[in-house]
Amino acid sequence: MRHVTLVQLFDHPITQKYVKRSGMAHAIACAYHAFRLAQEQGVDPDRATKAAFLHDIGHYTWYRDGKWDYDLYKENDIHAIKGAERAHKLLIRLGEHPRIAKDITLAILLHTDSYLPNGYLELNPLQHVVAMADEADEEPGGEHHYRTISDLRAKRMLQLLDKKIESQSNLDYFEQSI
Repeated sequence: MRHVTLVQLFDHPITQKYVKRSGMAHAIACAYHAFRLAQEQGVDPDRATKAAFLHDIGHYTWYRDGKWDYDLYKENDIHAIKGAERAHKLLIRLGEHPRIAKDITLAILLHTDSYLPNGYLELNPLQHVVAMADEADEEPGGEHHYRTISDLRAKRMLQLLDKKIESQSNLDYFEQSI
């Protein structure tokens, strides 16, 4: 049973503030990629889509002289760390099961290794799906963060994805009960 839906996440003011700032269109595209990849990899699509949707919730805006500075971002950013904290707090406030919230949060924390000095991460299947979903929607120079989407279209796309997740969950439950 799902405790929190993507639409509930979308509607929350924290998501509106921070996910919009990092790119709502990118977040939704990543959630759709995560749904597809989760099915292919045998990963829980609910957790994967939530983590992919929230993966950039920790972004800070790196500006120099009033203009976005991608190099400054690449050099100093720790958005996965801040995002994991922010997402965990949001999920718990919305009533997500604590174990599920932790799994989602760890996938957000580990969706990139950009903040690690020459590090290598060994990811579990959920974490790998979220990282691949992010990579699937990336554009050079961080341009994927600047695509726009209306609130109405964003909410409709998330409602559709919530229905797909519910259908998949119901199918999985039916197959397990046979």
